[in-house]
Amino acid sequence: MNLLPELLSSQYSLVYNILSFTIASMGASFVFFLMARQQVGVTYRPALLFSALVVGIACYHYFRIFDSFESAYALADGVYKPSGKPFNDAYRYVDWMLTVPLLLVELVAVLHLAKDVSRKMLVKLIIAAVLMIGLGYIGEGELTNMTTRAIWGTLSSIPFVYILYVLWVELGTQVKTQSETVRGLLKVTRVVLVATWGVYPITYLLPMLGIDIQSSVVAIQVGYALADVAAKCGYGLLIFFIARAKSEEDGSLPVA
Repeated sequence: MNLLPELLSSQYSLVYNILSFTIASMGASFVFFLMARQQVGVTYRPALLFSALVVGIACYHYFRIFDSFESAYALADGVYKPSGKPFNDAYRYVDWMLTVPLLLVELVAVLHLAKDVSRKMLVKLIIAAVLMIGLGYIGEGELTNMTTRAIWGTLSSIPFVYILYVLWVELGTQVKTQSETVRGLLKVTRVVLVATWGVYPITYLLPMLGIDIQSSVVAIQVGYALADVAAKCGYGLLIFFIARAKSEEDGSLPVA
């Protein structure tokens, strides 16, 4: 739970509207991914189910974040001041603890790799993801002690780099066995995943760059929310395209 600064009306409205947009995006994506399962082969439907599960979990947590943010502020003299109720940003880390491993499961599931290969890869990815999020959470609450924030941020970056290694090196060998169309989609998917995940450490660093606390709080909420939309909704859409392409290739595409 972070210490809250006063916010200008424009700053409060920006966070309020971005959180609302994120809820709508996650909810719409949940419906789409459930319906889209019928448009791919049976083998690839679990990947779309994971996509729906990711955005469904995120939609719930963003409702909680939205409610917590709204109740944490009260308008007074044209400025939004802390109401005395805490803003529980831990909802976001609870969400990531559940959804980030599932995002990695999505990618491995849609490739339909051999069980021994996928099992070993998922164990390593999930352990690294949990460590990355858990270590980052410890430092996230520090908006004044930048040394503590930097230490935990650095520790959180270690498993993040390891995940990049697995996605690019170990998974890269599996990508080469796919068709040209699927390889192209997988390359885009990995880039989207890394690019959107790259927003998180940048946003995490903002309070350490001398930015005032009001701007930092707004940038953190907006940055994390938009990154989540891209990393969950956009990424899930790419998973659907991969599943669709692989279904066409192996002849398992449902007949309309």
